[in-house]
Amino acid sequence: MRVHIGSDHAGFELKNHVVQHLKAAGHDVVDHGPAVYDAVDDYPPYCLRAGEAVVQEPGSLGIVIGGSGNGEQIAANKVKGVRAILAWSTDTARLGREHNNANVISVGARMHSEDEATSFVDTFLATDYSGEARHTRRIDMLTAYESTGELPPLP
Repeated sequence: MRVHIGSDHAGFELKNHVVQHLKAAGHDVVDHGPAVYDAVDDYPPYCLRAGEAVVQEPGSLGIVIGGSGNGEQIAANKVKGVRAILAWSTDTARLGREHNNANVISVGARMHSEDEATSFVDTFLATDYSGEARHTRRIDMLTAYESTGELPPLP
C-alpha cells in the first residue's frame, strides 16, 4: 500500500521509525518530511503535503505525527477530501477506518510509546471501511457540506 507521511520536529523520530517499520512490512512509503530535525519547524507544510498526496492518489493512506497529534490532524483536515482521525488507541484507529473511512491517521509522539504508536498505525492500515449504509450516509453528508457549504437538513 502507498502511505504518505509527514510530521514536525516533535514527531520526527517517530516518523523515521514508522517509515522504516512500514517499508520493512512491504509498504510503499512517501516521506513528505521533514528530512532533518529542526527544533522550531512547523507542521503545516509537511502535514498539508501528506494530505494533498493522499487525496491525489486514491487508495493511498496518510500518517501525520506531532507532539500531541492535534495540530497535525487539524492541518490534514484542511485538505479537501481528507478525513483525518486522531488515534489514541488501537480501537480509535480501527473505528476511524471502519466507521469514518478515514484516510489519514494522526498520532501524538509525546503521548504514546513507540510500540503503542506503531500499533495504532498498523491497525489503521490493516482495517477496511465497513461500507455500512449508516456510515456511508454520514460521510456523504460531510462530503456534500465540504463541496457546497450547505448544512445537511435536521432530522
